[in-house]
Amino acid sequence: MTDPDSDRRQGEFRSDRRRAHWRDFRRSYPGFIFTMMLGVAALIAIDGWLVYKRFAYTTEVERLRASMSAAERERTDLLIAGEKDKLRMAVELARRQAQLDKRIHLSIPVDSGRIYLEREGAILREMPAEVGPERTVGIAPDTIHMATPRGERTIVEVLTGESWNVPAWVYADRKLPGSGGPVQGALGPIALLLDGGTVIYSLPSAGPLADSSYVLPGSVRASEADLKAIVENLSPGTKVFFY
Repeated sequence: MTDPDSDRRQGEFRSDRRRAHWRDFRRSYPGFIFTMMLGVAALIAIDGWLVYKRFAYTTEVERLRASMSAAERERTDLLIAGEKDKLRMAVELARRQAQLDKRIHLSIPVDSGRIYLEREGAILREMPAEVGPERTVGIAPDTIHMATPRGERTIVEVLTGESWNVPAWVYADRKLPGSGGPVQGALGPIALLLDGGTVIYSLPSAGPLADSSYVLPGSVRASEADLKAIVENLSPGTKVFFY
């Protein structure tokens, strides 16, 4: 038969032991506890800032729409819907063209983190890749919006360690000293320059892009080994489909 007093004493003992362990832990690692509390406070502050920005953005949109006439609001909604439809059509068209193109080409589904060397829908090689973020770069009023590439592009030049004219906004975006200009091997040992300014490059050993944690906005980075393996199949005029 179980003794209720014995069970109660054992429960109190376990509770006291847990409290003692926690006190010992706090005394042994005060710096860790303080850092953890700072981290939690920082996360709460960031969440609060994001909620505030979302509220401010929503309020500003509502204010702007309230100042429009009914016809202006209708026209704005139609324009926004039209732009979304255009993007969807461009993405779907690029996907279909990539499947039907009889010549060797590259296909890049930007949300998959992959590059495919293809011909007529057959995958000849699959390679991991990192797509740079969509971002507005530069210093106002001289800013540039680097959008994620979509649709059809064409290879303009294949670089094998040659210099590349690094835009000034790259230094500003990376918070590095520099005003732009040619840098030897800035796009790594091998890179593909596409029309429209997009580049597919490998990690360089020097220059402003020599950072594995940074991917050039609006462009794609792949491994040197993968790009070297396919470069013989590529030349100026080769199509690249982003979708």
